[in-house]
Formats: sequence, C-alpha cells, structure tokens
Amino acid sequence: MIDKAGAVPSIVTRVKQLPIGSSLDLLTFKRDRSVVIFHAEEDRYLITEKGFERHTFETDIKGLRKLLKTLLKREFPRSNKIRVREVLTGQ
Repeated sequence: MIDKAGAVPSIVTRVKQLPIGSSLDLLTFKRDRSVVIFHAEEDRYLITEKGFERHTFETDIKGLRKLLKTLLKREFPRSNKIRVREVLTGQ
C-alpha cells in the first residue's frame, strides 16, 4: 500500500522496472476498482481502467504520468492509500 499523495512518481518508477509482458495492478482498499498498467512493448504501455468507467488507453512513459494523475483522481477519489500488486508473467 502506498500513499495516494506520492503515488504517481512511485508508480512510474516501478513501471520503468517492469519486464515486458508483466503488469502492475492499482486497487482500492476494498478492491472494487482498479487501474491495470500492462507493459506491452519497449516504451509502450496499455492502461485499463475498471471502476466508475471502463476504458483502455495506450501510451508511452511520458504520457503515463499525466494519464495516471487523471485516472487516480477519477477512480480513487476518497482513497488515501492505493494497493499495488505486481503481476509477473513467466518468460
């Protein structure tokens, strides 16, 4: 669990270290809403929003910061903590 206030820099750092084909799940405390960041290719990420709205986005590491900020405000409006779960795929 990480604080929402400093979540974006922390998440971007973890995403940069993520192997291709793996994902990072960001969940609410109750685990009823989530944002999934999937590392598809070198400098290409697929972000899936599952909660109040359901959308899929494709971005690079530069666009990830702004998109994360927007999604965290929309999906975790009253949360102070965010659950972070790393899902690694076998290579």
